[in-house]
Amino acid sequence: MCGIAGILQTADTSRSEELDVIEQMTSCLRHRGPDAGACWRDRSAGVALGHRRLAIVDLTDAGRQPMHSSTGRFVVTFNGEIYNFLSLRRELEELGQRFRGGSDTEVLLAMIERWGLEEALKRSNGMFALGVWDREAGVMHLARDRMGKKPLYIARAPRSVVFASELKAIGTFPGFSRQVSPTAIAEFLSRGWLPDGHCIWRDAFKLPPGSMLSLSASEVAACPGVEDLRAKVRTWWSTVDVAKHGRTELLTLDDRELILHLDALLRRAVGDRMVADVPVGLFLAGGIDSSTGAALMQAQSTRPIRTFTIGFNEPAFDEAASAAAIARHLGTDHTELRVTAAAAKDVVPELPRVWDEPFADESQIPTLLLSRLARRDVTVALSGDGGDECFAGYARHLAAIRLAPLLKASPPARRVAAAGTRFLARCLRNEVTEGLPLPARLQKAISGGRLDRLATLLGGGGGARAIYRQLTQHTAEPFVLGEIAVQPDDPAPLTDLLSDLILQDMTGYLPGDLLVKLDRASMAASLEARCPILDQHVVAFSWRLPNHAKLRNGKGKWILRKVLERYVPHDLFERPKQGFDVPIADWLRGPLREWAEDLLQDSLIRQQQLLDVQAVRTCWLEFLGGRTDRWRALWPLLMFQSWLQASAHPEPSLPAAIFEPAQ
Repeated sequence: MCGIAGILQTADTSRSEELDVIEQMTSCLRHRGPDAGACWRDRSAGVALGHRRLAIVDLTDAGRQPMHSSTGRFVVTFNGEIYNFLSLRRELEELGQRFRGGSDTEVLLAMIERWGLEEALKRSNGMFALGVWDREAGVMHLARDRMGKKPLYIARAPRSVVFASELKAIGTFPGFSRQVSPTAIAEFLSRGWLPDGHCIWRDAFKLPPGSMLSLSASEVAACPGVEDLRAKVRTWWSTVDVAKHGRTELLTLDDRELILHLDALLRRAVGDRMVADVPVGLFLAGGIDSSTGAALMQAQSTRPIRTFTIGFNEPAFDEAASAAAIARHLGTDHTELRVTAAAAKDVVPELPRVWDEPFADESQIPTLLLSRLARRDVTVALSGDGGDECFAGYARHLAAIRLAPLLKASPPARRVAAAGTRFLARCLRNEVTEGLPLPARLQKAISGGRLDRLATLLGGGGGARAIYRQLTQHTAEPFVLGEIAVQPDDPAPLTDLLSDLILQDMTGYLPGDLLVKLDRASMAASLEARCPILDQHVVAFSWRLPNHAKLRNGKGKWILRKVLERYVPHDLFERPKQGFDVPIADWLRGPLREWAEDLLQDSLIRQQQLLDVQAVRTCWLEFLGGRTDRWRALWPLLMFQSWLQASAHPEPSLPAAIFEPAQ
């Protein structure tokens, strides 16, 4: 796992000294690769590549980058892992290829030379982002993995196109404009994260998952803006295509055969991700996804695997006991860290520099702390991310099944239902329900905020896209000044509402939120995170599953539960879904209140001229007055304000405390 950066200039060798900025760009990414760093330049071609290395496979100098192919034609800077590189290497050796070292990067270069880049990508099972310079053709190729596990930002700067793993590296390039996008701000405040179609800076964008961009120096000159660059992006792999094919080729196996098939696929995916020349562990949250990973990892290990979990002092948010029970049953070497409000307060100021763009998934806090905890003992950690997207694990998936008849009702009937739900929401505001002797899960289910969202869903129109936004958005309030039309991405509809919502999750929420959270948190700690459930074969299999293999008996992830039952007793994991929730509302009323009030000052917001002062003030006062559900709108506001403050005083790299493992 590494950090990469690069520059491609227009054809003007008189500015070759600008290529030296690659040194500073690369040094910004040291936390992603503390083991080594190097840069390569071709001044006559106007090209520079930079690399920071976190050594995982082949720890020798033979694995250092930027790396040249055996003929010298291609030079690559590569971030990620190719899990099937050993079988690909054997295939190439049978064709006469000889290798200097044992890295997957060298195998990638050999594939590019023999089969071309696109075929090499299609043969590679892994997570990656890369820049490869074809010296013979004079073309820079940029590419990103299928699911979007590894980031790649591309920006238009004066007379150059620059790219990097993180925005902080791009921000160091001379003349690059840091002008923010109002549309991106509105999108962020609505969702709490920025989809791949948006970037907080106007002149930068994210290369979409499963896509590539090829540019020559003359094409850089012909692409004066970001939209010109976007227009040249092409797809080499498509989640939408895989989903469409899967829904038209559903498996007809019986339950037992489906369970055994998934077990075998996951076992292989986990086994592939255990290959490393450094210590490997696993994030264990105690839920279905991470517990399945732990079970399959321990089943393939000759000694206890290392597992790590985070706990909270607030019982309603604490899953540590469940994780510990799973660990005891499997016999893992388990480490637990309890997160206090004080620890959260200490880490919050670091968040903008870790995530670069505004990011407001509150579980970013424990994910960062968990990554630091794991890095004390391991360099690689497996994660359970992807289980909810592949196997229908979110409450909205169950809601899609239960609400489908209502959503198909006539508009008048839906309006009546919406009005009744809004009345109930007013009667059951959080300040009322919190005083009732109800279980925490029921309190959450009947809270005014959730009922308000249900009323909006029932009263609204539109298809899967509109339904998805209403189910997932943090707020619909117009906090941003001016008229901003927020339009989410709209993958082609599939055969049913459940599949449509899962596709929205897999193409939006997964790469835009979950994988961003995991990548930035883990790499800030110089830790590589791997996601076996997002193996391309597991994803393809999930799309071929009939819905009843995902949702059954009022619960999601039915088939994944059945796989886990083969290794762990049912009563150790069968409990209400909790997720990686954080008691943000309590913290904002307690140790984080002063920090929040400083960021939401009327004078500060008025000076920035980006947000509506009165709308922000009303939201904060309603929260302090007892509207606990308002924290969902407040946290994105606070993360945006915090990001604005940090971006006004940029630092070239993360503080050492963020990427050096705690002792």
